[in-house]
Amino acid sequence: MKNLLLLIAVISILGCKQKETSLNNEVPQDEMEKIFNEIKTPFKYGIVIEQPDDKKMVDSPTIFRKNGVWYMTYIVFDGQGYETWLSESDDLLHWKSKGKILSFTENTWDANQKAGYVSLVNTEWGGDYSVENYNSNYWMTYLGGNTVGYEAGTLKIGLANSTSLTKPNEWNTNHSPLLTPEDEDARWFENKTIYKSLVIRDSSLHTGHSFVMYYNAKGVKDNFESIAMAVSDDMLSWKRYGENPVITKGKGICGDAQIAKIGDTYVMFYFGAFWKPGAFERFACSYDLIHWTDWEGEDLIAPSETFDAKYAHKPWVLKWNGVVYHFYNAVGDNGRVIALATSKDLKK
Repeated sequence: MKNLLLLIAVISILGCKQKETSLNNEVPQDEMEKIFNEIKTPFKYGIVIEQPDDKKMVDSPTIFRKNGVWYMTYIVFDGQGYETWLSESDDLLHWKSKGKILSFTENTWDANQKAGYVSLVNTEWGGDYSVENYNSNYWMTYLGGNTVGYEAGTLKIGLANSTSLTKPNEWNTNHSPLLTPEDEDARWFENKTIYKSLVIRDSSLHTGHSFVMYYNAKGVKDNFESIAMAVSDDMLSWKRYGENPVITKGKGICGDAQIAKIGDTYVMFYFGAFWKPGAFERFACSYDLIHWTDWEGEDLIAPSETFDAKYAHKPWVLKWNGVVYHFYNAVGDNGRVIALATSKDLKK
């Protein structure tokens, strides 16, 4: 009888702890450590895409797969502003440029800035990394603006679409901005400028909406960058979600979110900068896409080589054939380039 009562008490305590964890939405530390061990990439393969010439810089990879071929969109800054390019690869290691897909225009709200990020990439860890075709189109959000310079002026989130995903054709950008710092409902941490965005499908409707956007933004008062959320049911109309950032340090930068789903856990890869020295890769975990538990352990990637000695940041991470590939923007003695780290040493 005593043993039975003891067993009931233990079950009750465990049930209460499980309920408490569920209520506060935190991901337990042991689960975070399992995720870290799954996604870590200690082997730096090196540079995979370099700047076309000394006056240009490459940045912000987004990677997907179609018909057995890998594709990467990335952005190029040439002194005037950002344009978006497309490249392809058979092995994730060697990349060949196919050309521009978002170019400068004249007399438009986004004339001099079009930094694009493909939407609706399959988030399943180790999945097919396909891009969903929604309403007979592929979609891309982009950092847009009309001021000349490096991320200059008031930046907004634009929307582009195309019937072709893998050809170097110009995407249609004849849409009004989706979100701007000047909107009436702009929150305190995003009323100065808005940077990179990511759109995924919320197939479980955790938010009550079909699509979720994560984007980093800066407020007028505090001047630090945080990661925010917005939601939509049609890709065209978006509304902000929540009153506060989902990831912030209250200083420096938290930005450039990418989402992967590992089992029942969503993993947000993002970069941090200047809340400790340099720029480096981090992650957070969630069960509902809304409440995020930040990893407190070591960086996923930090500067260590000559090519990323200044910054190692802006992630795109995937798993393929048992290998984790972590693409990131590296800044060092080769300028601003796209580099790769992996979970296994591919140089052997």
